[in-house]
Amino acid sequence: MSNRAGERAVVLGGSMAGLLAARVLADSYDEVLVVERDAITGTTTARKGVGQGRHVHGLLARGQQILDELFPRFTEEAVEAGIPTGDLGELRWFFNGRRLSPGTTGLLCVSATRPVLESRVRERVAALPGVTLLERHDVVGLVADGGRDTVTGVRVQSQEPGSAERTIEAGLVVDATGRGSRTPLWLEEFGYERPDVESIRIDLSYTTRRFRLRDEAVLNGDLSINPVSSPSHRRGAFLSRIEDGLVVVSLTGVLGDSAPADLEGFLEWTRTLPVSDIHDAIHDAEPVDEGTVFRYPASRRRRYERLGRFPGNLLVLGDAACSFNPVYGQGMTVSALEALVLRDHLSRGAVDPKAFLADIAQVIEVPWQFSAGADLGYPEVEGERTPEWEAGGAYMAALHAAATVDGEVTATFMRVAGLVATPDALMSPDMMRRVEEGARKAAPALTA
Repeated sequence: MSNRAGERAVVLGGSMAGLLAARVLADSYDEVLVVERDAITGTTTARKGVGQGRHVHGLLARGQQILDELFPRFTEEAVEAGIPTGDLGELRWFFNGRRLSPGTTGLLCVSATRPVLESRVRERVAALPGVTLLERHDVVGLVADGGRDTVTGVRVQSQEPGSAERTIEAGLVVDATGRGSRTPLWLEEFGYERPDVESIRIDLSYTTRRFRLRDEAVLNGDLSINPVSSPSHRRGAFLSRIEDGLVVVSLTGVLGDSAPADLEGFLEWTRTLPVSDIHDAIHDAEPVDEGTVFRYPASRRRRYERLGRFPGNLLVLGDAACSFNPVYGQGMTVSALEALVLRDHLSRGAVDPKAFLADIAQVIEVPWQFSAGADLGYPEVEGERTPEWEAGGAYMAALHAAATVDGEVTATFMRVAGLVATPDALMSPDMMRRVEEGARKAAPALTA
């Protein structure tokens, strides 16, 4: 086996972050064991362990590119299976109540529900030599050597009645258990410090229903309709065409606001959005399920890279390291980027946890600043507002205004938001000129 790192790696958590970690670990370990508390094999519906699974999910363009790299023909097979796709810059985007001018990016948006997308990844991972999914097992704790300098395995217990706890030895343990990760507690139990935590409290709510449209012509061929919430228009929504000829609609509220789940209340709430497009599309549509509500109190970033000490053979990634406001659709893509970081470290031999955590902190930084900075635009959200943040906010306001009249501004913004281009692309001389001219052109319409 090339780049062989050891006999067994154990991944805690079988959601997207854990599956992508398992994918790259399979190239370097004889055995990769994914421990998951839910039953996941063959599942294409939302499950208990993924609270947001019933709601609109975004796979950013860079995430889709990485899936194609790790799983050849992934997107082609999704298209062949009937999953809708479209250009990210040509979706029906609304910022501050104004539609952005469409701009072709060449970046594909794969519009599948989270359970379906995850199931396709899981099938590919489970088919890899040496990979085993250990379902319906709870993680009890970590096992370490006598000096507690190195993690040597995990303690797990099957959910089958009467099952006994058992220890699984491992040369590497990866925590991909999400926001509820117990690594901070386990570190404390081993005599280490807990990581500092940065938190941006947004009190977000998602209320979601699926529909079958009476006439798909109402979408005018668009893949999605997205009036994005903002400080000026706090109620937002995402409508996406998905598999099986359905659309899924998630209504978003911030700072405690929440749309009703019942059909009448749901439809009435769509009337309060800054544009009528979503209400026009679904007011006479056929509902195919009951409404569900998901609440997300705060974005949370655990600063593991700042710890002076960290045990060997233990890694943390995905939402266990940083959980983003889901409105910005960054979580799955950041997990994919972190999987590439893991692959790079594995190619050099044994993974140094401190070096790995430092490298994923760099991956996290840009999307964290993007989402946290946007959330700080709400005056009620607590956090430091620096002069740099003020200047950045003013520029982004001008950019969004310019994007209503200039599709190239839209396209560049979507490349950056899709984590394909760096934020420097928004500050090139040509882009700054376009933003200035576009904002000036848009000003009469914005103040009308």
